[in-house]
Amino acid sequence: MSQPVPHAPNECVPASSEEPAPRSAVAEPEYIQKGTRAFLRTILAMCSGGFATFALLYCVQPMMPMLAQQFALSAAQSSLVLSVSTITLAIGLLITGPLSDALGRKPVMVVSLLAAALFTVGSALMPTWEGVLVMRALVGLALSGLAAVAMSYLSEEIDPLHLGLAMGVYIGGNAIGGMSGRLLSGVLVDFMSWHAVLGTLGGLGLLAGALFWRLLPESRNFRARSLRPRSLLQGYTLQFRDAGLPWLFLQGFLLMGAFVTLFNYIGYRLIEAPFKLDQTSIGLLSVVYLSGIYSSAQIGALADKLGRRKVLWVVIGLMLAGLILTLFDMLPVILLGMLLFTFGFFGAHSVSSSWIGRRATQAKGQASSLYLFCYYLGSSVAGTLGGVFWQAAGWDGLGLFIGSLLLVSLAVALHLSRLQALPLAVQSR
Repeated sequence: MSQPVPHAPNECVPASSEEPAPRSAVAEPEYIQKGTRAFLRTILAMCSGGFATFALLYCVQPMMPMLAQQFALSAAQSSLVLSVSTITLAIGLLITGPLSDALGRKPVMVVSLLAAALFTVGSALMPTWEGVLVMRALVGLALSGLAAVAMSYLSEEIDPLHLGLAMGVYIGGNAIGGMSGRLLSGVLVDFMSWHAVLGTLGGLGLLAGALFWRLLPESRNFRARSLRPRSLLQGYTLQFRDAGLPWLFLQGFLLMGAFVTLFNYIGYRLIEAPFKLDQTSIGLLSVVYLSGIYSSAQIGALADKLGRRKVLWVVIGLMLAGLILTLFDMLPVILLGMLLFTFGFFGAHSVSSSWIGRRATQAKGQASSLYLFCYYLGSSVAGTLGGVFWQAAGWDGLGLFIGSLLLVSLAVALHLSRLQALPLAVQSR
């Protein structure tokens, strides 16, 4: 097996520019190396940003049963408090990704994170369900700036030899945020109003945004790309000419759709007999995210070593195994299933998202935007549709729906495992 060259350990050589330039005009990329102060600052900033993004996005999830009761809503209707955020986030990705290609990565991420925190505070002040939904839609739109750009920033600035690790740590920050947002809101809502809970989370988001602004190094390898409509269209269509990227976009839809659907409705199941858990106990279930914090970094690093195509289908299999365990009526077995399901999801997302950064040789921001557009579209569509299965057939029906998504996801992963590597890749992974 040939030894890897410095800039192409896996699928492709990362482009230092979004648009090809004459050979003499292309500067050698100045990558952030593992073990340096800049690497540590980047990791801490991305963890802070990922924490705030997912805390602000998912803090409403454990409150859905309470909101349904207060506003006289069905389970599917109450899920809109999350789905409306993820759908506007998905739409925003198609705007903020290209915007960052023109204006720069860090400015777009900082503004989006601070705006999302302010809109979360605004949602706490809304007296009506419609007002809450409007604010939540704005939260999702604002968060699209960081979600779309973080992957591009890392793929441009981090040494390709350690991209999987860096992406995994960032996704670990996402897991911490998702866990903390759910945990804090699930526990606090038993002691204060949902208005106060959202205001508290918004304040924490502002602090995390300020830390992100302070720590994140400025881009060194970013090259501005035109915002002309023709250029944008070319950037998007370019991604669909690749043999692997469209399948990775589909993978994002399926993985996130399955994950959000399970966590949207597990609270409804555990409130009912025979479990009859209270709101605080349901909030505490978010500790299963600890397995995702671990798996995102570890599976990302393992994919760097063994290859993404050898790892992805295995962690999706773990998600399926975890789902099967949740079908039993024993609380310890359900918790074990949630733990395994979460471990597999964050590992799979870590592998898929870093693979996007390696296969996209041009218009990386738009490639990341398309992946995340599908990712959050899956959250909105499947997360709301799951409510129909829950109301019609209970947890068994919902399990069948989630299982169907994962079986298609597994088939996609097996297809990707047979995908021919890009010509510039040194090793076929």
